[in-house]
Amino acid sequence: MAFSEIARRGLVMLGCGKMGSAMLEGWLDRDLPPASVHVLDPHPSDWLARQGVGLNGPLPDGPAVVLLAVKPQMMAEALPSVARFGGGGTLFVSVAAGTPIATFEAALGPGTRIVRAMPNTPAAIGQGITAIVGNAAAGPEDLAMAEALLSAVGQVVRLEDEDQIDAVTGVSGSGPAYVFHMIDALAGAGVAEGLPPDLAMALAKATVAGAGALAMSADETPEQLRRNVTSPNGTTQAGLEVLMDARTGLAPLMRRTVAAATGRSRELRG
Repeated sequence: MAFSEIARRGLVMLGCGKMGSAMLEGWLDRDLPPASVHVLDPHPSDWLARQGVGLNGPLPDGPAVVLLAVKPQMMAEALPSVARFGGGGTLFVSVAAGTPIATFEAALGPGTRIVRAMPNTPAAIGQGITAIVGNAAAGPEDLAMAEALLSAVGQVVRLEDEDQIDAVTGVSGSGPAYVFHMIDALAGAGVAEGLPPDLAMALAKATVAGAGALAMSADETPEQLRRNVTSPNGTTQAGLEVLMDARTGLAPLMRRTVAAATGRSRELRG
C-alpha cells in the first residue's frame, strides 16, 4: 500500500548522501519505480545519476512523501525548496540528526504531518535499526508509511515520545562507534598477547560479527548465551571476572558512555 501510493503520487528526497542512497537502493530493490522518485541534491553521486530517478528537476504537485536527508547544518537553507508541500497533504519524514520536530513544524506550517527518524550507520548495508516518532498531526497510517520506507534498511521501532530520541542516539545512534572501538581494543589485546596484528584484527572482527548474529537469531537472552559459553573455572570465566567487575567492568563503563552521548544529544537540541 505504501509503495503503491508513492508510485502514484511520487516521493521527493531532499538530499541523497550515504543514508539516502542506502534507502533509495532498498526501495528500488523492492520495485519502486525510479520515475516516481525526485531528488534534490547539489552534489549527486555517480551512482545516483545512473538510477533513472528525477534529479534536480521539476517536482510533483503533491508528493506522497518528502524525505528530509540533508545534514542538519544545511536544513534551514534547504527546507524552503519543499515548504510548499507543508500543511497536511504530504508526509514529511526526517532522518536528519539533531533537528527536532518543532523546527520542521515552524518551517512547514500547521497541520504538517511529520515523522522524525533516527537511523544508524549499519543502515548503509541494510542492517540498521531506526527509531521513529510522529508529531500530533501524524496518524497511524503515516507511521505505517514511514515504517515501510525505513524497513528497507533494517529494523524499525516506534517511540512513545520525541524525548526518547536522545537515549536512542546514545544507544543505537552512537553505538556502532562503540562497537568499532571494541573491535580495535579486542584486536589490540590479542597483539599484546603475541598475535600478529592482521590475525588479531581478523579474529576480533569475526568474533564481534558472529556473536552479534547469534544474539539476533537465538531464542535465548544475551545473558543466557553468555552462560552457555562460560565453563566453571575456565578461560571465559577468568576473562569475565575482569569484564563484569561491578566498579571497573564493562557495565558501569557503558552506563557512563551512553549517559554522556545522551546528555550531549540533549545539549545539541537546546
